[in-house]
Amino acid sequence: MDGIYCGPPPDPAALWSSWNLDPVLLLALAGLTVLVRHRPAGLVAVAVLILAFVSPLCALSSALFSARVVHHVLLVAGAAPLLALAWPARGAPALALPFAVSTLILWAWHHPAAYDLALSNVAVYWAMQLTLLGSAVWFWRAVLAEGAAPVDRLVIVVASFAQMGMLGALLTFAPAPLYAAHAVAPLAWGLAPLQDQQLGGLIMWVPAGLPYAAAAILLARRGWTRLAGGAA
Repeated sequence: MDGIYCGPPPDPAALWSSWNLDPVLLLALAGLTVLVRHRPAGLVAVAVLILAFVSPLCALSSALFSARVVHHVLLVAGAAPLLALAWPARGAPALALPFAVSTLILWAWHHPAAYDLALSNVAVYWAMQLTLLGSAVWFWRAVLAEGAAPVDRLVIVVASFAQMGMLGALLTFAPAPLYAAHAVAPLAWGLAPLQDQQLGGLIMWVPAGLPYAAAAILLARRGWTRLAGGAA
């Protein structure tokens, strides 16, 4: 099971021909499409997963750490909340546990040893992808559940945004490249490995927070609407 799942790092000239047409992956995405065919949010989630795993972004993430960050953001802050909307939780699920687990998994997979292993072993690669996505869906289902207290949900969303920003800041200001998997390939893209890592950290620090900011605004608006309705 050794090897890079998305293939060897492509150079710029080969990128747009580097689509991932793994039949097992395509079959899984087709099955998911059937399951969510009546749920618009679920269909958009499938489109996000196709972008992450089928498009040339998959191959680019073998070359650039910054592309891998985009890939992970698409999973945890793109596909995951959309799948949570497609399959909403009932009642008022606990918030602290899914937050803690999803945070631990995100940080653990960005430890250099775990990250490099995932990019060199297909089984570990899929363990990374499935645990990132699964824990994030769990987190977003808890956050978006109608029965949960709006203030508690808002606090958890802000905390999740903060921990992701903290991880991004650590990667941005690290004094040396951390990932052996990206020690050479960024050079073909005109980036030093440290510059690629800094770009990835900045993406995780700022743009990745936009879905969390949108969720916080939505939750605050819902809370205000309930308060206003109760006062009336």
